[in-house]
Amino acid sequence: MEFYIPTETGEFLAFCAAAVAVLIGVVMLFAPRLTFRAAGIGIAEGRRGGYAEARSTMGGMHVGLGLAAILLAQPMVYLAVGAAFALAAFGRILSMMSDNGTTLYNWLALIVQAALAILPLAYVFGMI
Repeated sequence: MEFYIPTETGEFLAFCAAAVAVLIGVVMLFAPRLTFRAAGIGIAEGRRGGYAEARSTMGGMHVGLGLAAILLAQPMVYLAVGAAFALAAFGRILSMMSDNGTTLYNWLALIVQAALAILPLAYVFGMI
């Protein structure tokens, strides 16, 4: 099995979105404190379960989904990546509206999540 790097522009952008998902996941897997600090999230003293949650659901899921898209290079897997980031962006918008979470970090994270959703979805639906 060869490692495939796309040459078509649309697929390459979707590939890059999946690679960024892997990168985000690796940071969350191996540096959850740094990730939480950047997001302004604190863990209650004596409670370490939050780090396990970050490593598994945030880190592991990003790495697994991104690697699946990179290794399989199939439109439906890129669709899953795009849908996951689109729903993450929707959740962030919902939080900004409902929880008064309109911070600079949330706006920047929303822009990143929206871009990471648009790239694979635009490829899958033939827009790029």
